[in-house]
Amino acid sequence: QVQLVESGGGSVQAGGSLRLSCVASGYSINWFCMAWFRQAPGKEREVVATIKTDGRTDYADPVRGRFTISRENAKKTVYLQLNSLKPEDTALYFCASWQSGVCPRTSSAYNYWGQGTQVTVSS
Repeated sequence: QVQLVESGGGSVQAGGSLRLSCVASGYSINWFCMAWFRQAPGKEREVVATIKTDGRTDYADPVRGRFTISRENAKKTVYLQLNSLKPEDTALYFCASWQSGVCPRTSSAYNYWGQGTQVTVSS
């Protein structure tokens, strides 16, 4: 099955930037929907962004205009560029995948998950 490994998290000041990476192994991601979710302490996991097999993207309202999701299928990698970071962006960020052209916003739709990478934003 697909294995996903995230990296790129860290601690930054408000207004700073980070670039998260998610590398897949075992299968080509060409025909997979890819997504980023995040979960803060005491809160439910929420979608951040999704990217379809054709490259079409979708963003949650809190990050729209600040974050960018992209994919490089040849490298089996999906990225999340986080700009203009705010303290409320602090969370554990997860990469997720599902072999479908449809990319729901609900976490239950995704079969494959990484272990997460921590993003901490201080004011």
